[in-house]
Amino acid sequence: MSPAPQSKSVRQRCAWCLLDPLYIRYHDQEWGRPQHNDRMLFELLILEGAQAGLSWITILKKRNNYRKAFDNFDARRISRYSRKKFQSLMKDAGIVRNRLKIRATIDNAKAFLQIQNEFGSFNRYIWEFAGGKPKVNRWKSLKQIPPRTAESDAMCKDLKKRGFRFVGSTICYSFMQATGMVNDHVVGCWRRRIEEKTVSSMEKAVSRNGGGKDVPLGPLRGNDGIMDDERRSHKSMA
Repeated sequence: MSPAPQSKSVRQRCAWCLLDPLYIRYHDQEWGRPQHNDRMLFELLILEGAQAGLSWITILKKRNNYRKAFDNFDARRISRYSRKKFQSLMKDAGIVRNRLKIRATIDNAKAFLQIQNEFGSFNRYIWEFAGGKPKVNRWKSLKQIPPRTAESDAMCKDLKKRGFRFVGSTICYSFMQATGMVNDHVVGCWRRRIEEKTVSSMEKAVSRNGGGKDVPLGPLRGNDGIMDDERRSHKSMA
């Protein structure tokens, strides 16, 4: 089933999100926005891994269940999960009950904490694979977007070396897209223009600060990854 053509009277969006209202909301409110909150970065990395062999819409529909089952992706708590907790997760119908994926989530939490300890934050570590700022691509269609890149290959290799699992290069590139390390909104998508302006304003702020040591790498967001002003603006969205 193909998405219906978009009329000129509605906002133009990337075609992949048009088949489900949940997809549209995720596309409009989160996908491709620079994310620098450690908890959110961990959540998205785990969810991207959970998607392996499945569709992203399947994971999105289970996202709230994942947050409840995994203590809102508190890596410290997850790293201490007991065998009893593991068994309870295997019985939880609200998540993907895959033994390897659940075990990997626990192990990934431990590796995540080690990176925080080494680099000060996971954000500081992971954004280095994007050179510290979003890469703005100019794809005209979904067919042009690659499933992996040299940057995602490097991320995959280093994460695996540090003990992460379910972090293949394709998963890493999806993670980079989701967290705004790359702007893969196609030309014509309304979100693309917003993100380009965000990146431009960030670069100007860094320039004014003489290198930007005290300027955040990106917008500050709440625990759900959405900034307060964005939350207000979405109430009036088309």
